[in-house]
Amino acid sequence: MKTLKFVVICFLVSAYSFANISPSEKNALITLYEFTNGEAWNTTWDLNSPINTWHGVTIEDNKIIEIDLQFNNLKGTLPKEIGDLVNLRKLNLGFNKLTGEIPRDLKRLKNLKELALFMNRFEGNIPPELGALKKLESLKLYSNKLEGTIPTSIMGLVELKELLLGSNFLIGQIPSEICGLHKLQKLSVMDNKMDGEIPNEIAQLKDLEELLLSTNQFTGNLPTELMRLIKLHTIMVSDNNLNQEHISVSGKHLEKKMWLNQNSTAVIDIEKE
Repeated sequence: MKTLKFVVICFLVSAYSFANISPSEKNALITLYEFTNGEAWNTTWDLNSPINTWHGVTIEDNKIIEIDLQFNNLKGTLPKEIGDLVNLRKLNLGFNKLTGEIPRDLKRLKNLKELALFMNRFEGNIPPELGALKKLESLKLYSNKLEGTIPTSIMGLVELKELLLGSNFLIGQIPSEICGLHKLQKLSVMDNKMDGEIPNEIAQLKDLEELLLSTNQFTGNLPTELMRLIKLHTIMVSDNNLNQEHISVSGKHLEKKMWLNQNSTAVIDIEKE
């Protein structure tokens, strides 16, 4: 009789652990597991255990608010069901082997503040639907195989502090609407195939600390207005088609260094003083 009671209690505890999470969120996690070869993850999930024991999953008030599975050997594509995790604030799947296109269904994650899909093998365009993530503060898509232009819809993410799109195959120009990202601190499009002139509007980003534009096909001059950005401590614009080749500088008193030019295209990194 005692054994029976114990079994019943264990069953109820297990059922309670699952019942508090909405069926759509639980299904989204299981689908993610199946689509990315969960059995071969570095740290896998026991699907029969409570969700709050699953590696990289954070739950608050019976809602899944964070998924952090970086460096976990995820292989495959992201399912559209990822959009059912409507309470997510953070999604970090960096340093994995994910392929295919970035799902447009991510637009449904209205509470998302951090989207980190860097160091994978995503292809296709950056979905313009990401412009619907109005609470987003950090967008890290660098080191993938993304193509096309930067969607102007991204320029409407007014809470954005980090926009890191380097090491892809992006083309086109930096949208002049970038001036709308007034909280931006880090901007990187280095190592792409972008062209056109560096927009003067970047100089309106008063909180900008890092500007990484090297190894593209930008033309024209480096805007002198950038000297007014007192928080800017790192700038890399080498290996472009600018009228003058500038060294890459990092450290204090940037305004005294950034207008130096050199005849070669080598990158010089000045240490912080």
